[in-house]
Amino acid sequence: MNSNLSILQLVLEASLVVQLVMALLVAASVTSWAIILRKRRLLGDAATGSTAFEEKFWSGGDLAGLYREVTRGGEAPRNMAGLFEAGFREFRRLSDQPGMGADQILESVRRAMHVAQLREMDRLEESLSTLATIGSTSPYVGLFGTVWGIMSSFQGLGNVQSATLAVVAPGISEALVATAIGLFAAIPAVIGYNRFADKVSRLEVRYDSFIEEFFSVLERHARARAMAGPGAPVAAVGR
Repeated sequence: MNSNLSILQLVLEASLVVQLVMALLVAASVTSWAIILRKRRLLGDAATGSTAFEEKFWSGGDLAGLYREVTRGGEAPRNMAGLFEAGFREFRRLSDQPGMGADQILESVRRAMHVAQLREMDRLEESLSTLATIGSTSPYVGLFGTVWGIMSSFQGLGNVQSATLAVVAPGISEALVATAIGLFAAIPAVIGYNRFADKVSRLEVRYDSFIEEFFSVLERHARARAMAGPGAPVAAVGR
């Protein structure tokens, strides 16, 4: 209790510049924790949703039926289902057009899935740069507050006849609180950034693998349709 009160007292008695630094660091800490909680839920949902979709995709059902299922809600599907939706939608659209060769269809399908992947990765990586910035700059901002506070303390010694530790200690303690708050803001941000960056990289590898596997499936169907002729049905594509 005494420790908490003394720290609060040090913050209240600090100079205006040091208080502004502390307020900035507290705001950065609140921002980083909000990002951490949001990204934890977002990446967890992305991993869980991708796993569930992969199970459906390789269950042996019909691709057209799976496409109707992922687009049934009216909202644009996300995660791995969004990659599938973009690729199959382009495949079905171009397959309905006369005179389209298999190579043209497949090239357009690959581009569509690649664009969908870029959008998905941009969504997953959102705010990670903010975490990196908070983690890398907060200690230096806190150090600035500490240096400023120590400078103010030593300048105040000019008005004191005898400079003792009891006179200097409060000002230095006030300044060191800024460094402590800076570390408090930086450490969770750095840990969160490293953890989430690793998860995003793993999801990107999974998306790359799925695109190649799905592209191989569509390539077989495109070649088979080219041999069967333009009248071959497309809606009943199976694995």
